[in-house]
Amino acid sequence: MFLVRPLRGFAATMLAGAIVFGFVASVPVVAQTRDILVFSAASLKDALDDIDAQYLRQSGKKVVVSYAASSALAKQIEAGAPADIFISADLDWMDYLAERKLIKPETRKNLVGNTLVLIAPASSAVNLTIAPNFPLAQTLGGERLAMADPRAVPAGKYGKAALEKLGVWSSVAGKVASAETVRATLLLVARGEAPLGIVYATDALADKGVKIIGEFPPDAHPPIIYPIAAVAGSSNPAVAPYLDYLQAPAAKAAFEKQGFRFLSPR
Repeated sequence: MFLVRPLRGFAATMLAGAIVFGFVASVPVVAQTRDILVFSAASLKDALDDIDAQYLRQSGKKVVVSYAASSALAKQIEAGAPADIFISADLDWMDYLAERKLIKPETRKNLVGNTLVLIAPASSAVNLTIAPNFPLAQTLGGERLAMADPRAVPAGKYGKAALEKLGVWSSVAGKVASAETVRATLLLVARGEAPLGIVYATDALADKGVKIIGEFPPDAHPPIIYPIAAVAGSSNPAVAPYLDYLQAPAAKAAFEKQGFRFLSPR
């Protein structure tokens, strides 16, 4: 029978050190193989899906994207969600995280821009010219205007600002069908559940079930800018190369193909 004696002194110290060293040494290997987790505004889905497929082919690195309203994503990051990168559809929600020191400020850039449009189902005969005091409420009649939630979701906030500037918000505020995201707004119109809606031009161009009635003047609302930044809590070493890729020519072409204005220089 063999008796196992407890290790003392130098031998015990060396064994403990070897165990700790082995654990620490394994951490970078795990980090290097972890997917990149991006929290992105829903309106970027088509462009980012294309870009991430290209990135996987070129680098072998997989990017996983959670698409939702910028407001919801920012709140999830604030609550401790393990995102590596945040892409907002407006400056406000990126500022919200920056004020709470939840992004890495040196990584923040303005990535792309967009345009706001009024849409109708593809079969609609509606004809409206967007101008001050245009007859939006009269055109809606007893039906509703589809918008992303104007209290928090960027597309809805931009839409409300534009309608206020044009002098028609008070006449339609009680007719709004509020959706969780701009993509949900698009579906309401494409399915004929709302006769008109306000979305980004890129969303409208991606869905054959809708048509663009008119474009809102750029000076009727704050500039539509999508900022990007690494999340402060991320230690994923794959983040920096991916951020660089999003500013490279291949990503620029993919964004522009979907109708975005590329803003970020390489």
